[in-house]
Amino acid sequence: MNHPNTTTNSAGGSRLYLFSIVAVAVLGGLLFGYDTAVISGAEKGLQAFFLGAKDFVYTDTIHGLTSSSALIGCIIGSAISGLLAGRLGRRPTLVAAGILFLLSAIGSYRPEFFFFAYGEPSLSLLIAFNLYRILGGIGVGLASAICPMYIAEVSPSKMRGTLVSWNQFAIIFGQLVVYFVNFLILGEHTNPVIERIGATVYRVSAESDPWTIATGWRYMFGSEAYVAAVFTLLVCFVPESPRYLALKGCDSKALKVLTRINGPKAAAEILDAIKNTVSVKTERLFSFGLLVIFIGVMLSVFQQIVGINAVLYYAPRIFDSMGMGNPMAQTVLMGVINILFTLIAVFTVEKLGRKPLLITGSLGMALGALGVAASNVTALPPIVPVASIMLYSASFMFSWGPICWVLISEIFPNTIRSAAVAIAVAFQWIFNFVVSSSFVPLYNMEGLGMGDKFGHFFVYALYGVICVVAAWFVYRLVPETKGKTLEDMTRLWQSRK
Repeated sequence: MNHPNTTTNSAGGSRLYLFSIVAVAVLGGLLFGYDTAVISGAEKGLQAFFLGAKDFVYTDTIHGLTSSSALIGCIIGSAISGLLAGRLGRRPTLVAAGILFLLSAIGSYRPEFFFFAYGEPSLSLLIAFNLYRILGGIGVGLASAICPMYIAEVSPSKMRGTLVSWNQFAIIFGQLVVYFVNFLILGEHTNPVIERIGATVYRVSAESDPWTIATGWRYMFGSEAYVAAVFTLLVCFVPESPRYLALKGCDSKALKVLTRINGPKAAAEILDAIKNTVSVKTERLFSFGLLVIFIGVMLSVFQQIVGINAVLYYAPRIFDSMGMGNPMAQTVLMGVINILFTLIAVFTVEKLGRKPLLITGSLGMALGALGVAASNVTALPPIVPVASIMLYSASFMFSWGPICWVLISEIFPNTIRSAAVAIAVAFQWIFNFVVSSSFVPLYNMEGLGMGDKFGHFFVYALYGVICVVAAWFVYRLVPETKGKTLEDMTRLWQSRK
């Protein structure tokens, strides 16, 4: 009998095979993180570039929408992911996502192509740029729904939480990579200085670095093309999900994949359990009641309205406003901390369970967010809000970051999983867009005689309160799924109807 940590398990399945196909799916998570966070380093240069347009005024609101435009694509991609995953399969859908990543990276790097003069900002060019970002967002939406679903469907139940958590690790690692890539691209250059000349109108200071405005942001977006090409190639070689194959009646193919992963005896038992839960292949979305859909959707909603992506997307801008050191260096440091705390979830999710991590993380986030809010109404040294932001982000990374994806990938019964995951993830991206596009206007909001400090206080106080509500929601409504098979979840929700 082989030791559990070798390349085979005790039942004869190949861990090496399992880990290799999961690694490819996880690369989709890395692209997810890379694509969504690339804007953090590029957004100031992008803003300065379009502030030079002659045919329209580039306002705060327009910049918020441009910085978040990829999220429109994410909503579309996640909404259609269930249809594509159910009809075409998990693997072809991931191939399509990779192609969209690649096209978006190239188009965002040079949105002019054959239609516009290079380097001349205009409203038409802004629309073209946003369309390329939306295209990449569709790829992100597909990958965000299908990658954890695929990993959950190929993983043994005792390893599922850990392996799906690696997808979140890859998302955060992708964000760290792009923070570092942006840092290297910027090099000795500096981000442009943006000056306010009206309530919502800005101009670029004459002292700003012209290279950053004309070129730097292009390299940042274009750098994603290399990773996208590798992912698109590799995903062509992974097998289709055995649970999808069973749903389509391809039992022999499903058994072959299950055998390579679990060994022949366990594979036969798993296939039998799958067949028992998919005997009716046309069940409607609410066949297991409203509660399971509500919980899945609200997990996604809370993951976003706690405000984390507003911090990740605008990290350099936030650190710059705190006036403590190099904001790009602090953003990279935050990325490293995020990686380390994501590993906590990876290595404890199967020991501690899903709910304890979510509740603890929610309360840690609340403390961090309220700490930042308090720093804007009291005379505290800059280290306090910086440390509070780090606490807020780190608490998310061992809780709502990975655990939400674990639960969404495993909480739904087999026969409605594709459609239910698509709906849950679509809500996630809808609220991601709402939070991200509203952050800059809220952050710069003035009132109560505090100037723009009022907006700084209000937005983080709001996030802190929402974090407390999220902890209560998990405590009262979310079931613990640790150690349960995907087929166990079918029986759980049948009993609760």
